Amino acid sequence: MNELEATVVKNAGSHYLLSALPSWEVFPAVLRGKVRLKASEITNPVAVGDRVRYVQEGDGAVITEILPRRNYVIRRSTNLSRQAHIIAANVDMAWLIVSLYFPEVKLPFLDRILVTCGVYGIPATIVLSKTDLYREPAQEEIDRFRSIYEGAGYRVVETSVETGEGIADIREACKGGVNLFSGESGVGKSSLIKALDPGLDPKIGTISAAHLQGKHTTSLYEMYPLASGGYVIDSPGLRGFGLVDLEKEEIAKYFPEMLHASADCRFTPCTHTHEPGCAVKAAVDAGVIAPERYNSYLGMLEEDKKFR
Repeated sequence: MNELEATVVKNAGSHYLLSALPSWEVFPAVLRGKVRLKASEITNPVAVGDRVRYVQEGDGAVITEILPRRNYVIRRSTNLSRQAHIIAANVDMAWLIVSLYFPEVKLPFLDRILVTCGVYGIPATIVLSKTDLYREPAQEEIDRFRSIYEGAGYRVVETSVETGEGIADIREACKGGVNLFSGESGVGKSSLIKALDPGLDPKIGTISAAHLQGKHTTSLYEMYPLASGGYVIDSPGLRGFGLVDLEKEEIAKYFPEMLHASADCRFTPCTHTHEPGCAVKAAVDAGVIAPERYNSYLGMLEEDKKFR
């Protein structure tokens, strides 16, 4: 039986939708059992964005092999088991959606996602959403947020689906690639995707198949084609983001501003916590490295201990 290749564009637990990108003709598929067993340490052996091999069986398809991933975004829920969950695979850009308010941004949460993107070589852009709701009374907080993350080397885009601010820039940047949109619940991710392409409705879903009806929609991961070009992956709102496969000695390497400063540390390796002559701590004291970022780093070191 001939094996064909396609990309996973929807994950609904044990059922999937595939399409042979760049063509957009979706069809249902299930996963062969032995493939599932190979990835038993991962809660989802197949992720949206995965390239897979499959064989046709009846009206659907059976996934027989997951092809090597170019990259992926993976998380561990900090209050559950040691198992990890792959959010998306083969991503060209991660758009990390945050709102200063409604809901209030949690910087340690954002920093964990940024570190994970760095580990797997995924470019990340921070999207500050809903700015029309708080710009006037909170311009100082916006400026502080931008200084923290632009100072660390990240791009920050301010957006509002009400005024259209920033939407055209993101739409243009999404062309020609696979873009992951991720963030905490309530940050306006689905509204932003719909603003990029009014023909989409991520809350309802433009892709449908009879075998997927009645599934729990809160766990769905789905890719959409943008009319302007490129693809977006919509992921459920996240509540926790634990690091996976990262030794504590490596964490600082994925804080770009700390990595730069660490070249001048007296000792190598340096944990940037207690060593004399630590250039990172000196940079924090001097205001060159934001204390918010340094505190996130310390929190990750402490979290690492809990999982050992």
